[in-house]
This record gives sequence, structure tokens and C-alpha cells, in this order.
Amino acid sequence: MLKLHDYWRSSAAYRVRIALNLKGLSYESHSHDLRSNAHHDPAYKALNPQGLVPALDIGGHVLTQSSAIMEWLEETCPEPSLLPPAAADRAAVRAMAALIACDIHPLNNLRVLRELKNDWQADETQTKMWAKGWIAEGFTALETLIGQHGKGYSFGSEPTLADCYLVPQVFSAQRFGVSLDPYPNIRAVNERCDDHPAFVRAHPRHQPDADTVDSNR
Repeated sequence: MLKLHDYWRSSAAYRVRIALNLKGLSYESHSHDLRSNAHHDPAYKALNPQGLVPALDIGGHVLTQSSAIMEWLEETCPEPSLLPPAAADRAAVRAMAALIACDIHPLNNLRVLRELKNDWQADETQTKMWAKGWIAEGFTALETLIGQHGKGYSFGSEPTLADCYLVPQVFSAQRFGVSLDPYPNIRAVNERCDDHPAFVRAHPRHQPDADTVDSNR
């Protein structure tokens, strides 16, 4: 069985859980609490030298980086596809995913916020302002792209890789107090995904390692 090295509140792990569920694949979850630096344990870093989650053990071979894992899933389990059939459309979906993975998420993840606090003496208000600013810039672009391409989901009428990336980023944005009012297209897609079983099962609050008092934040 597939083994997913995971953390309930990790956006990158969350997107992989969604993809696994959409593909109908079973997996075991192995949690590493990022807050206590469990991902830096030597045994885990022997599997993933970066010491990040997610990592996917496919049976003696460990895949790292969520984008690479999801491309592997698409190549080895092509149905249902998370990419549209036309090459230009596939590029558009990948661009939407990369906008989140490369331009939004890295600037508001835990290790960056810790750096701001520890090395640059930013307080809680300042770190939230930092995160909210980059999320707003990315969401403004995504709002336009979904308006151009979406038909219920971020691109077209079926879930794609773009939705796997979007929903965890919305969850993260809401933790920082970002309002979705300026982004009705994003809000509508997120609400649609809230009713999809694959997205529901992947939600942080449904993970075995979720904090009982913090799982909605």
C-alpha cells in the first residue's frame, strides 16, 4: 500500500491527499508534526533529504515534492484524469497550480513565518500582514483565471490539479483571516469542492493527527 508522509495542516500534503482521493487510491498516513520539528528526525531525512512533507513511499521508492508526486499519480493512474485533454488546456491548469505552489504558498508556510519572527523580529501582526499580502496578490490573478476557464471548478466542469492546489490554499488563507469576498469565483469553487467526497476526506479536520481544538483554524 502507498504510504504518505503527512501532516494534517500542511498545504502541500493536503493537495496530495486530494489527488489520491480523486484517483480512488488507498494509502497509509504517517504523520510528522512540523511544529515540533519531527520532520527533521534523521530517520525521516534518510527518506527525504529535504525533511519536508509530503513524501510518498510507493514500495521501496520514495517520491518527494507534491507537484512531482501528483504528476506521478497522473502518469501511473490516468483515470480519472486531473488534466484536460488539450495540450494548451493542460498548460493552463499547470500554470494555475504553479501560481499557488510557487508564488503564494512558499511565502506563507511555517518555516518562512518562523524566519520572519526569529531572524527579523516580526511580530504576529506583521507576519499575518506579510502572508495576507502575498495571498491577495495571487488570489487576484487566480480570480481572473477561474473567470476565464472555470465551469464549476477552477478549470472546466471537473476537478483538476488546479483545484487540488486551490482548496488547501484557501484553507490556509482563512487561517490568516483573508476574506474571500473580493474573490467570488474562488469562493464558488471552494464551496463546490466542499461538497465533493474526495476533498472532504482530505480536509485537515478529518486527518488522524488533527488537533481537536485547532482543526478548523
